[in-house]
Amino acid sequence: MTLVAGIDSSTQACKVTVRDLATGLRVREGKAAHPDATVVDPEVWWTALLEAVRAAGGLDDVAAVSVSGQQHTPIFLDASGAAVARSPLWNDTGSHPQMVALNAELGREEWIRRTGLPLTLSDTVVKARWLRDTDPDAARRTAAVAVVHDWLTWRLRGFGPGTGGVERLTTDRSEASGTAYWSGQDEAYTPDLFAHAFGSSAILPEVLGPLGRAGVTGAGIPGVPAGIPIGVGSGDNAAAALALGLEDGDAVLSLGTSGVVYARTAAPVHDYAGYVCSYADATGAHLPLVATLNAARNLHLGASLLGCTYAELSDLALEAPAGAGGLALLPYFEGERTPDLPHARGSLQGATLTNLTRANFARAVVEGTLASQVAMLDALHACAVPTTRMLLIGGAAKNHAVQRVLSQMVDLPIVVPEFDEYVTKGAAMQAAAALDGAFPSWELAATELPRAQFEPQIARQHVEAQRALGYIDPVLIGSS
Repeated sequence: MTLVAGIDSSTQACKVTVRDLATGLRVREGKAAHPDATVVDPEVWWTALLEAVRAAGGLDDVAAVSVSGQQHTPIFLDASGAAVARSPLWNDTGSHPQMVALNAELGREEWIRRTGLPLTLSDTVVKARWLRDTDPDAARRTAAVAVVHDWLTWRLRGFGPGTGGVERLTTDRSEASGTAYWSGQDEAYTPDLFAHAFGSSAILPEVLGPLGRAGVTGAGIPGVPAGIPIGVGSGDNAAAALALGLEDGDAVLSLGTSGVVYARTAAPVHDYAGYVCSYADATGAHLPLVATLNAARNLHLGASLLGCTYAELSDLALEAPAGAGGLALLPYFEGERTPDLPHARGSLQGATLTNLTRANFARAVVEGTLASQVAMLDALHACAVPTTRMLLIGGAAKNHAVQRVLSQMVDLPIVVPEFDEYVTKGAAMQAAAALDGAFPSWELAATELPRAQFEPQIARQHVEAQRALGYIDPVLIGSS
């Protein structure tokens, strides 16, 4: 049996999955947690990768490996290969002033026209301006800027602090497209935009093709044999889309730490309304995407407050009627990216002495979470991105209340693929491509959810709650 490994360095943890090259089936896996902080020493990601490899039984019998990871999050490196500062994660809201400044300086439409991205506080270019503003000395010492997957791939090749070799950094087009200094139209960096934000130029990773090979593993890495091929890797959503075999007309709703809705298109999208980010995928196509900061953790909060399990939260939510008796939750607990509300906080609207019950509250948590996601689907539709079915993935996809309520809010067939680590699976497919020169064809099992009566009052109630707090934006009115 030939084995390949996929690595996912996500926001919350590093996961390693070893798979059978012939079938894609998981043989073994390992996991290691990341810290909860949103500005961290990047060395924690390398330490977690090594721990996850160890937990997976090592990679001594693996023929190839590839890394995927959280998009946007930068590592700022000096010429020796050492990090000059801690890294702000994509979901750290401290860079919001820098986003505002960059939009004011060049104009929001200019960023969209040239990169396909309405600038958000998550984008790498915004984090680069953040470093320039908050730690000018570190910015002056920066020779190269990479994102997490680029850097971990480089470390697996044997580079690191003190080795130099920052000019050997590599990436793929999906990660490059999330920086806001790369053009999906031209398939090339826009170095003047980086220099404008950062105040100087820096080495940027070489962008390899979808079937590219980043190199081979270096010597002396615990649990990792030297000399095995390393795939090009990708951003997390691009890896998941690859594993799902995404086709034109498919939309994906991923409910994890963040909520993400994306689809596959042949050409880049330019959303001058300012919500859809035109990313590239891992195959050569494009992946227009909208994201929220708040998603599956909302369910964790709801279960904790009610003192129940996730299954009990689901059962409670399904006891309540659509609309939760008038309760509406705006789940902006961490601020929000879509809509752009970095300083907002969660709010429960419409509570009375009679409707504030455990069941209605559980339902409001589920409805509020999904209303934010359905609004993102509407933003894709506003950009003429066609969708004929929805694939529901992520940790919260197994929740029965999530499945039922989403079926009441979206007038599309909804398919739930069997549970898998789709980011590590996509990374493993890239490892296979580094080995064989082509992506493998692995079977995907999925179940279509029963259709449910459309309940437009759920989205309408969410909009009314937004309006009550002055958050309303007509682009984000959920009506799918």
